[in-house]
Amino acid sequence: MSAALKMDPAAPLVRARDLSVRFVNRDTTVHAVNGVDLDLAQGEVLCLLGESGSGKSVTLRALMKLLPKQAKVGGSIEVAGRDVQAMSERQLADFRGGDVAMIFQEPMTALDPVFTIGRQIAEAVQRHEGASRSAADARALELLELVQIPSAKRRLAAYPHELSGGLRQRAMIAVALACKPKLLLADEPTTALDATVQIQVLLLLRELQEKLGMGVIFVTHDLGVAGEIADRVAVMYAGRVVEEGPVGPFMAGPLHPYPQGLLGATVHGGMRGKRLTTIPGAPPSLEKLPEACSFAPRCPIAEPACQQGVPEARPMGPGRMARCIRAVAP
Repeated sequence: MSAALKMDPAAPLVRARDLSVRFVNRDTTVHAVNGVDLDLAQGEVLCLLGESGSGKSVTLRALMKLLPKQAKVGGSIEVAGRDVQAMSERQLADFRGGDVAMIFQEPMTALDPVFTIGRQIAEAVQRHEGASRSAADARALELLELVQIPSAKRRLAAYPHELSGGLRQRAMIAVALACKPKLLLADEPTTALDATVQIQVLLLLRELQEKLGMGVIFVTHDLGVAGEIADRVAVMYAGRVVEEGPVGPFMAGPLHPYPQGLLGATVHGGMRGKRLTTIPGAPPSLEKLPEACSFAPRCPIAEPACQQGVPEARPMGPGRMARCIRAVAP
């Protein structure tokens, strides 16, 4: 069974320090995550933002020690008061699904196609809580109703391929919530859904988070999604967090040129007839990261000093940080 620990209410649910992840093979080393510090309070929602390849999903999987063997992980990771790096495989089996659970980007590949939805949820309950088969089945029905799947009792006997994309994603959320985790990790769970279903799932996730008191780390490249669901935002670029802060002040005015460019390239209601801003160039190769600001070659305000080493994280007011020598506190 999961070893549930009593936590100090003031202690962070997640605390990662100098987190690094390298993928090493015979010919190359990919520096996917580079010195990331993350804190998540109990009951808080943090969004990791950034382009594909910025290190968001790798960071998320590192928190569960869910990376392939060729990944070399450095730094420290504590989740719910437990040292994730020091866990044995048996401890990890209890930890995953018990203290922490993940909603994957594509439920059709995350759900087992040969078992019914009800069996997959009930199995998690039996594994982590030691419940009887009948109690686990009752819990599965309760969870399908919680995630607002219509005709929940009938859907228990459905296989993943018999559900629509939106219903599969709700079933994936039900599986993740089966054992009442303290931390929920969501890896772009609405990317494959149409806009109407996407907003329904986002509102559902926020409602469940508030109802169950979970901490949530939500990975997305969509600023609109972050604005809907987050309490706090951390923007990643080339494996580093370049800006972090509360969602309201961040959306009102990012401090780092990279999220400024992302916001300028986002379509919203007031954009009719206006030209979108674009960020020139492409992200750097993670095999050969520069010993300087990784964004400088694409930055509209770069200066020679930006090539003099990797910028330090600079405090920018209450709860805000920017990794840019030209950032100015509001």
